[in-house]
Parts: sequence; C-alpha cells; structure tokens
Amino acid sequence: MSIKNICQISVTNRQQVFQVPRGEPLLMAMAKLSQRAIHVGCRGGGCGLCKVKVLQGDYQTKRMSKAHISEEEAAMGFALACRLTPLSDLELESDHFQLRKQQIQQAI
Repeated sequence: MSIKNICQISVTNRQQVFQVPRGEPLLMAMAKLSQRAIHVGCRGGGCGLCKVKVLQGDYQTKRMSKAHISEEEAAMGFALACRLTPLSDLELESDHFQLRKQQIQQAI
C-alpha cells in the first residue's frame, strides 16, 4: 500500500497517533489496529458513543442520527467515528459523548 493510501489520525486529547487506510471507516480501521483512542459502541451510528470533533483534515460521513449530531454540530466538525471516513490526515478529539453526559449530570 502506498503512502498516499494511508491517513495519519492524531487524537489530541488521548495523545495517540495511528495510521489507517484511506477510504476505510475510521472506527473499523482503528479497531483492526487494536487502538483505543475512541470509544466503541454499536458501530452503526445508533448510540453516539464514538462522537468526535475533527479539528483538521478532510473527511466524509455517512448519514448520522440528528439525536447525536445536529446540523450545527456537523458544521462545527462533530461526527460519529463509525460513520466517518478519512480522506486525508486528521486531527481530532474523542470523548465528546462522555463530556456531554457529564455536563447533563452537572446540570441536575
């Protein structure tokens, strides 16, 4: 596989960097490498556990539930890693589902 077909993924809040094949769904590729930089849930977009924020890079996503990613969030770079396919090197933050749960608990 040539270097052009590899995307470097940097998960800044976890201080983890790994490489995945370009065009392969991020969560699936990460799991194949036994990486744990992003939480894994249902793997189909239903639970929202793999919510990330892309800080830099090009990607495409499959349809995502608005219950987990609103249009505003998508415009700000939020996505579900199970529905995200890297088109270039990416810099991202994981754990956004967990942060949201903590915010709700703090509000109660």
